[in-house]
Amino acid sequence: VQLQASGGGLVQAGGSLRLSCAASGRTFSNYDMGWFRQAPGKERDIVAAIYWNGLSTYYTDSAKGRFTISRDNAKNLVYLQMNSLKPEDTAVYYCAAVPRSRDLRLDSSAYDTWGQGTQVTVSS
Repeated sequence: VQLQASGGGLVQAGGSLRLSCAASGRTFSNYDMGWFRQAPGKERDIVAAIYWNGLSTYYTDSAKGRFTISRDNAKNLVYLQMNSLKPEDTAVYYCAAVPRSRDLRLDSSAYDTWGQGTQVTVSS
């Protein structure tokens, strides 16, 4: 599967953005999906993940209550709706795919396919 992320940009603190990740190639529903982010000088960390059928999700503590991950298997899309953005959310955001399994994978090393990244900048 190939991934193409989009939707990043510059937003003021408290604003919202919706990231999209379009998948192509193989059967999208065979994959669990994750959104990761990497700030300058920091490691790439998970933000949210979603099960292949959308019935299970995971959020890092900083994302809970503000971000929502969702997917549309008919359109081969996964989304990350980000509300109440903070300057510390500034990072390059990546979508990633991993063959579906019983448990959601939270470690970036488990994901074998990555999108190109989209920059999110939140100004104070």
